[in-house]
Amino acid sequence: MHELGIVFHVIKRLENLAEEQKLAQIQSVTLEIGEVSGVVPEYLEDCWKWAVKKTQIMQDSSLKIETIPAVTICNSCGKTYGTVEHGRTCPHCQSEDTVLQTGNEMNIKQIEAC
Repeated sequence: MHELGIVFHVIKRLENLAEEQKLAQIQSVTLEIGEVSGVVPEYLEDCWKWAVKKTQIMQDSSLKIETIPAVTICNSCGKTYGTVEHGRTCPHCQSEDTVLQTGNEMNIKQIEAC
């Protein structure tokens, strides 16, 4: 379950940010997660609930998750399409010369703190 490792990494980054910015408490965190990133949101939420109890500054903080759609671009025809619906083959020209544009990333989008 790599979700726990992700949660620990996010918490560490936020603890460092809190120290730099002199924040007393982080109430919520919004993460953007790519549709094909391999991260299971339900597992991430479970890990989050467990892990934030272990840190003073984030002890009751909530986690909000936003999904980044997976979009692929075709190098042959230049059109984009939904990766999940069509996979690697372009639905416009049937080429397999395609590249994932978005949907594999994970970002800390926003935090609410005091």
